[in-house]
Amino acid sequence: MRIVLAHNYYGSSAPSGENVVFAAESALLRDRGNTVLEFTRHSDEIRGTGIRGTLAGAFSTPWNPFSKRALERLIQRERPSIIHVHNSFPLLSPSIYHINTKEPVARVLTLHNYRIFCAAGIPMRAGLPCTKCLDWRSISPGLQYGCYRNSRAATIPMGVMIALHRRLHTWTSQVDAFIALTPFQKDVLCSAGLPRDKVHIKPHFYPDPPSPLPWNERDEKVVFVGRLGLEKGVHVLIDAWRQFGARAPLLELIGDGPERSSIERRIQESGLADRIALCGQLPFPAAQEKIARARLLILPSLCFEAFGLVILEALALGVPVAASRIGSLPCMIDDGVNGVLFEPGNPNDLCRKLQLLWSSQDMLKAYSIAARNEFESKHTADTNYEIMMDIYTKAIERRLSSDTRNGS
Repeated sequence: MRIVLAHNYYGSSAPSGENVVFAAESALLRDRGNTVLEFTRHSDEIRGTGIRGTLAGAFSTPWNPFSKRALERLIQRERPSIIHVHNSFPLLSPSIYHINTKEPVARVLTLHNYRIFCAAGIPMRAGLPCTKCLDWRSISPGLQYGCYRNSRAATIPMGVMIALHRRLHTWTSQVDAFIALTPFQKDVLCSAGLPRDKVHIKPHFYPDPPSPLPWNERDEKVVFVGRLGLEKGVHVLIDAWRQFGARAPLLELIGDGPERSSIERRIQESGLADRIALCGQLPFPAAQEKIARARLLILPSLCFEAFGLVILEALALGVPVAASRIGSLPCMIDDGVNGVLFEPGNPNDLCRKLQLLWSSQDMLKAYSIAARNEFESKHTADTNYEIMMDIYTKAIERRLSSDTRNGS
């Protein structure tokens, strides 16, 4: 099969799981004999170029005719069966779904976030989940609160993009298949306006993970991996560690972000410098080594994440997970089987669950085995490829049927 994979890479200064997934799926398709043609742009093209770059991003976000024409030329030359888009923001834009082609080309979009209806990408405001724009099917709340980068001016291009493509029926008429990452995400976005019969569920996968480290060779520690932002709930994690007291295990915080200095200060003020280590942003292999050697991974998110990629990594490495009972995370954690769930934003509940787990290493070890079993049953490359090919087949059938009805 000939496939165009389209993606706007995020800036290199802000590592993105979407970039990782795009590369992994491209390799997966190639390894199984498909011809993959990458159609990409990079946000680095406009970063650091001042007002010129800001304007280029703002005007490209709702509709970029140059991206549309470039993709049409690629299709005319290569004649693919599928265009699979991962991220079009800001330089590709949703204009690429409105391509004019002589032959039918199916269009697929992976929903890495909620940006098609939510200016912030993650439905969150003031540190709490907010779904007003999705529930009201209106961008007015987002503009009112300046949800993108806490700026009304910066939110305007996002609002224009959302409103324009609702009016153009881009999501109902131009896309043949959407890939949601969890049932929760599918329900939220279908309630906001996506046609349910076009939305398929395909989680991410982890290619060729190593075997889990034997339990008795692991360090007696817990890890957090993620962006140090308010939405990740790291301050809740620190409060839970303070409650746990002197018997709390070592906690390693891996990642960086705008809250780093605040988190560092909170650790010092709580007297936890000997119990909590700030490791900073680590290369992928080093981060995986940290996870593999841990006995528990914690994700105390306060927001609706589309998919906890770090949870997938933990499952693959046989590491149990404690996560907030919010959004898509309960779709990935079988409470009491391969991990535990706790009330989001509640350090008391987190501390209670953690104390129970840490006092029963046999239970944690059983969760570790179940975590790897969960990965092998749902998240291997082979399983993922089968799901993807099924989605592609359905998208092609829908496009052919649509073009036939329209007389193309």
